Amino acid sequence: QVRLVESGGGLVQAGGSLRLSCAASGRTFSSLAMGWFRQAPGKEREFVAAVRWSGGTTYYADSVKDRFTISRDNAKNTVYLQMNSLKAADTAVYYCAAASYGSAWSLGSSYEYWGQGTQVTVSS
Repeated sequence: QVRLVESGGGLVQAGGSLRLSCAASGRTFSSLAMGWFRQAPGKEREFVAAVRWSGGTTYYADSVKDRFTISRDNAKNTVYLQMNSLKAADTAVYYCAAASYGSAWSLGSSYEYWGQGTQVTVSS
């Protein structure tokens, strides 16, 4: 089992920044990649970004590319999502997820473990 705990969400004005953290515990050695997803009210969950633990290769949704940066600290088993130039459209609950197999990191079905989510609200 892998336990994921997100933090760092909150209320920010459009154009501002937030950094989300996701601390992983448990069988973290079995995890290949970590991803961030988000879900806005009345909308489907969507992929935001992902990073492989080994090598640090990153993947981004087009909607956040050049604004968001995903990174990982292997020693702390923590993944971060730095979000800059935030827009009202970024308002959502953000979820951290862990995958131990596969390679389609933009698909939610690739991830076995999920955090409880953290709310990000961007006021316009």
